[in-house]
Amino acid sequence: MPAFQIGWLNGWILLALLVLTDGVLFLSFPKPVVARLFDRSGWSQKQATLTVLSKLCALFCIVSIVLTPLKIGSPVFIAGTILVALGLAGLVKAVLDFRHTPLDQPVVSGLYRISRHPQIVMSSVVILGACLAVGSGAAVIAFAATKVLGHYGILAEEEVCLRQYGDDYRAYLQRVPRYFVFF
Repeated sequence: MPAFQIGWLNGWILLALLVLTDGVLFLSFPKPVVARLFDRSGWSQKQATLTVLSKLCALFCIVSIVLTPLKIGSPVFIAGTILVALGLAGLVKAVLDFRHTPLDQPVVSGLYRISRHPQIVMSSVVILGACLAVGSGAAVIAFAATKVLGHYGILAEEEVCLRQYGDDYRAYLQRVPRYFVFF
């Protein structure tokens, strides 16, 4: 458990980059595209509950990152910063791929050709990088719990897409892995 403290050189700096990136991109999107991105209709009670639990774990992870000083100059800081940069670049690409897909079609181009959920994967890379950059084992454990519980939300999204897009999405599920080449 790290010693929490409020400071200017804490992990919040890396999380602010993620929030700014998402914020700027989403502000430029038409409202129907943003609504599509955050639509949770069609989810079961169990899926919604597990997603809430995932968000509670994410909150602990985020608070841990925000209140922990960066390990500037250390190998974990360097590795974490590299992951944050790669994750942000991938996130921008994935969000733009999502934006340019017509609302009546599943998103299957760009990074969506190699992962069914590249926005989630890339955001996860950013947050994992921030966990590393502050050197917090507690944040990494909370992050892992967030991802395990968040998996049920991903399954819910896929069920909704199957109902909405039918055989086109079913074929997409068979040809593209959920999280990238290894899953």
